[in-house]
Amino acid sequence: MPDIGDLYCHLEAYVDRHRARLLAGAADPGTFFVKTVKTSSATAEYDQNTFYEAWRLIIQRYGIYNPYTERGAIKGLLPHGPHNVRDVLATHILKKTGSYEQASYAIQDTPETVAEHYGRFLPQDKAALAAKILNEVWLAA
Repeated sequence: MPDIGDLYCHLEAYVDRHRARLLAGAADPGTFFVKTVKTSSATAEYDQNTFYEAWRLIIQRYGIYNPYTERGAIKGLLPHGPHNVRDVLATHILKKTGSYEQASYAIQDTPETVAEHYGRFLPQDKAALAAKILNEVWLAA
């Protein structure tokens, strides 16, 4: 990954200083993302459910624009889980490149899976389907 916006400096600060504060003496789960250890949560490790809950809370709190408070980043954004980012990324790359392989690299999956789940979004496929239907209509007339 390119070092945009001092990414590596921020990652180093997280690993060297901030991560230890989040762990607050708790056992290190060995994962990159850790949650603050509190009396209500004895472990710093995210599981599938706690990561999903944290993601949705962050999107609701900071991502969704609220016209009354004028806070939030994106007007019209709805609450969503982390898997939606994968869907958006794969669909965007397919629309821009038309390549199942490029999209599969981006979401760390196989081209076959991308074709099966996201292939319906390819503009040329939609145009081909529309052309086929129109040809059938013209032939029948």
